[in-house]
Amino acid sequence: METEIEKKSNIIKTVFYVLCSLLLVFMTYYAVMSALGPGRKIAEINNEYGYKVPENSKTDERIFSDSVFKSINREKSFYQARVLMAESDSICLALNLSDSTAVLEIEGVSVHKAKISEITVSKVFRKANEYSVTSMLATPFAIMNDYSTIRKEPVMIKMAPKDTSEYKPDILPDTTNSEAVNYIFEMSNGTRLYVYQNLEENKGDKLNRFKFDLNDRLRNFRHNLKSIIDLKVSEYHPSIRIYLAKADAKIIYRALPKHGLISVFW
Repeated sequence: METEIEKKSNIIKTVFYVLCSLLLVFMTYYAVMSALGPGRKIAEINNEYGYKVPENSKTDERIFSDSVFKSINREKSFYQARVLMAESDSICLALNLSDSTAVLEIEGVSVHKAKISEITVSKVFRKANEYSVTSMLATPFAIMNDYSTIRKEPVMIKMAPKDTSEYKPDILPDTTNSEAVNYIFEMSNGTRLYVYQNLEENKGDKLNRFKFDLNDRLRNFRHNLKSIIDLKVSEYHPSIRIYLAKADAKIIYRALPKHGLISVFW
């Protein structure tokens, strides 16, 4: 009897050790494959947007490290992106990370300006070649998808009046004032813009942000897991995270069209 119990115990231990070993191998593989993503993204940016030397000509590469050239080149790229946005005839967003402002524009005219209280940018933008990043920003980002804690368009349920005597004008408070405002814009080039309200105005705002970030991490995990199972390097998404006043964050989210354009000055 004791021998059988001991055999079962040894089998259970063996199975446990095998499972732990497999889990450790998978976690190591997952970590390695995920870590390769940023490096590959940097290489993609450098290859696609890096300076191409014209044939039969020479370029003094020292100019790319000149502070004046870099400053002028950044401004040029930002203006080029804004000109392209102005041609779209729709509301667009211009993010100036240098002076911490977010401006809604239509045909190049500012219609709403908001102050950014905090900015976090992925290291990929700093580790990639500066000229390449600046060239990439010369074209505005197009929004392909978004995730948000609020509706794009508020929904109002209203009973139709039986006659004119029962008609009442729509003087109703915005019930979404009680909702936390956090959202993500996924761009056409893989970049993601995270926008958060900068203060916890209501009791559940901090919990709401935690759940919002948790859902984003789970989406990324599922995507990375699928890539790894297919023996592919996980696609890395450089991010820009900004914090705005709640009212400004809400205005920007609802003002931008479904496939709106965003330009960035860094």
